[in-house]
Amino acid sequence: MSPRARRLAAPIAAFLVGLAALLVAAYLTLAPSPRIAAASTVGGPFRLVDGNGRTVTERELKGAPHLVFFGFTHCPDVCPTKLFELSEIFRSMAGRGPAIRALFITVDPERDTPEVMKNYVASFDPRIVGLTGGRDEVDAVVKSYRAYARKMPLKDGDYTMEHTTLVYLMDKEGRFVGSFNVERPPAEAAKDLLARL
Repeated sequence: MSPRARRLAAPIAAFLVGLAALLVAAYLTLAPSPRIAAASTVGGPFRLVDGNGRTVTERELKGAPHLVFFGFTHCPDVCPTKLFELSEIFRSMAGRGPAIRALFITVDPERDTPEVMKNYVASFDPRIVGLTGGRDEVDAVVKSYRAYARKMPLKDGDYTMEHTTLVYLMDKEGRFVGSFNVERPPAEAAKDLLARL
């Protein structure tokens, strides 16, 4: 190999390595994301009842983004904290986005009857809707959101529930967008929600 060819070999090799890296980056950026495909399978049709015993389905929520949170009324800390944070976000909207709702879906329908749910969510913003149903109906919704709920026995014969603490953000077509951070400043979270209208 001539001296000139040796001098050109290093820059050409560096160029080819850079080009390969660029092609890999372009593929990873532009190729369909498996996460997005999986996200499309989160959520779906449901048929539950609100605190007044009225049937609520996913169709009623179309036209505005909404939030979904799974919990139960006997929850000692996580659920009331999340619902308070959601209430603060709605308060920060100052009357804007009236169609935006947050669904509080019980994972403990045996104790969380429509009346119990109605009394519980009355302590929070009226845009938070408590939903319950039969065990099979609730389990189907938990499964469709890829959530988790499990009954945990306590010493005195009572029980508590372990459950997913994620707040789901659904778009105005009812499609899963991602988890929604309710721990940031309420005005910031409210602005994020309103931008999705």
